[in-house]
Amino acid sequence: MPHLLTILGLGPGNPDLITREAWDVLMHARRVYVRTRKHPAVSGLPAHLILRDFDAVYETGEDFAQVYARIVDDLIALVQQEDVVYAVPGHPLVGEATVPMLLQRARELGIQTRVVAGLSFIEPVLERLQQSVVSSQKTGGEAHDTQHVADNPTSFDPLDGLQICDALELAALNHPPLNPDRPALIAQVYARSVASDVKLTLMNQYPPHHPVAIVRATEDQAAGRQDVVWAPLHRLDHTDQFDHLTTLYVPAMAVVSSFESLQDTIARLRAPDGCPWDREQTHESLRGAVLEELYEMLTALDEGDVNALREELGDVLMNLVMQAQIATEAEAFRMTDVIAEIDAKLKRRHPHVFGHLTVNSVGEVLTNWQAIKHQEHVDKGAARESALDGIPPALPALAQAQKMAHKAERAGFQWSTDKSEAARLRLAKVHEEIDEIMAASDNDQRREELGDLLFTLADLADGFGIDAESALREANLKFARRFRSMEQLLRARGLRMSALSLADLEAVWAEVKEAESSR
Repeated sequence: MPHLLTILGLGPGNPDLITREAWDVLMHARRVYVRTRKHPAVSGLPAHLILRDFDAVYETGEDFAQVYARIVDDLIALVQQEDVVYAVPGHPLVGEATVPMLLQRARELGIQTRVVAGLSFIEPVLERLQQSVVSSQKTGGEAHDTQHVADNPTSFDPLDGLQICDALELAALNHPPLNPDRPALIAQVYARSVASDVKLTLMNQYPPHHPVAIVRATEDQAAGRQDVVWAPLHRLDHTDQFDHLTTLYVPAMAVVSSFESLQDTIARLRAPDGCPWDREQTHESLRGAVLEELYEMLTALDEGDVNALREELGDVLMNLVMQAQIATEAEAFRMTDVIAEIDAKLKRRHPHVFGHLTVNSVGEVLTNWQAIKHQEHVDKGAARESALDGIPPALPALAQAQKMAHKAERAGFQWSTDKSEAARLRLAKVHEEIDEIMAASDNDQRREELGDLLFTLADLADGFGIDAESALREANLKFARRFRSMEQLLRARGLRMSALSLADLEAVWAEVKEAESSR
């Protein structure tokens, strides 16, 4: 008869909260393996039990993945010899990394398993949070910490979108996998160092002053610790309230902030009872709007205006979500397809980050990038025959020229492998094109030579690693700024620009430049 692996939940801490089913198993067992003795319920287990723990394993593993794998290996070896009772804090299926691994291995090996439920950490945490809010309301607690939480106590309801994740898994990420429009519980923030890593991850999405609650769901008030401590996110790790029973509560943002909410807004606009104008839009009708918003975003970048950039990025994002919604309605693709494809592409093209490839320079990164792109096109059956294939025809002419020059050089059509010599030859070509313009006999010839000059200038910019389109946009902004200053100065002096000589105009222009440089 095969041996039985029983995985038992000890509840959130108080031995009185161990379930009757779990207690019955414990009373009839002789030996119990506990993941850790550092849990209040362990001291209240039946006295006859022989307890074995895995606390020493935590000292030998380099990381938690190794620790959990070692625990699972040991338990699988034990259950080959006898029935095993493995007891874990809380509920076995809530926040216990070893349990899914154990169940998977047991299925693969044909080992019979039984899961005995325990009260999870979630219920006591929600109870403490509710008491914290009620207490704050009765005593006039600090409104800036709990105001929007107190105004919406139903946000504690797990059926109302409550998110749950593990602190160690969250700390290992660069961006939290959380919807900021929904509250979240982060379990097992057992140390200040973990809290610090969690804080850094959360601050990639939540503002520094977003209120969070440090919750200890236990009756133990040793060392002056409180059940619930509210703090702004940026001060999360400025306290010593952490142990293996500590949970972090992150309330929803006070204003709509999630990508999903924006998608819902766009879908609502496109719904049968939505906006007539939005409902009429197609992929093609929005082309102009997309281009316009992109240029407005570039203007914000050129002007260094971060507030304008935030707004324009929103307008660009709105257009992208609208395009995806139109495709969704046509059953062409969904936003999830868009995200899945670009995420996979980024990871595929960065094997030095997401794989095992080692690179020693930016040049090696670019070489690998091009090789991977080429293979992608081959796999799609659309291998590019020319090095110039793939340049968007809708690019502005100057940007298109630089892209062509750059791709041609990468294909081997280059001035020289020596950078200084290549720069000298490019500059000589610029002078040659200027001479050809001056020698042109009519406007048709001048237009052709002027085009050659502009292309050569784009190539010159590429040789210096300068984006020609951006350089020209910055020059346009600089000219417009100085010209408007010149107009203002002339008006203040009662002068008309058209009445001034070239020498006078140059003198005023120089005055404007000097005033600008002295600021």
